[in-house]
Amino acid sequence: MKLLLAEDDLRLGRLVRHMLEKEGHQVTWVHEGQEAYQEAMVGEFDLLILDWMLPKMSGIEVLHRLREEGFQGGVLMLTAKDEVEDRVKGLNTGADDYLVKPFEFPELFARIRALGRRSFTPFKEDQVKAGNLLLNTVTRTLIREGREIPLTLREFQLMELFMRNPGQVLPRELIWDRIWGYDADVTSNILDATVKLLRKKIEDPDGKRIIHSIRGIGYKLEV
Repeated sequence: MKLLLAEDDLRLGRLVRHMLEKEGHQVTWVHEGQEAYQEAMVGEFDLLILDWMLPKMSGIEVLHRLREEGFQGGVLMLTAKDEVEDRVKGLNTGADDYLVKPFEFPELFARIRALGRRSFTPFKEDQVKAGNLLLNTVTRTLIREGREIPLTLREFQLMELFMRNPGQVLPRELIWDRIWGYDADVTSNILDATVKLLRKKIEDPDGKRIIHSIRGIGYKLEV
């Protein structure tokens, strides 16, 4: 994969780049946020790995600006922040995954593989329709009643999983496997936070619920 690594700790950045290149990835390493933003806008990267605390522009600011500009690529945040509120903030800003420092390299590699993995269902068609929702798997856009709804990579993958299985109860374990992978350290908080953010985007505040929580089991899409 072609990766952009933004890490201002020179020792850690050098080590991470070396280990990623040993895994066969092509890595561009930058040391501060403004440069990360510029590289991401002009380069064609499969995945961005952003440290939360970067000079000149923080990783979360870089992510926010990129999503506002329509960047649809995968983003993995590296951070020492491990509170639930911080995880939700990162996901709310548009991060697709979250890795807390210090981390082990096998876990980093597993998360990168999971982010690079496409939906488990082969693309049999360019568009998936469920009720008044239309998902384009080529442009990775979601349309509801003529309105385009921007989605992060994780939100897109989750929405495609729901829309390809409307009315079916999807167990939490299945969602973890299909979206994150069993080899990734995914917590219930991250899954629930992603669903919560997706609901805010696709459901009307006063309208009926589309994504239903099935207590003790998982989730179901009803359109």
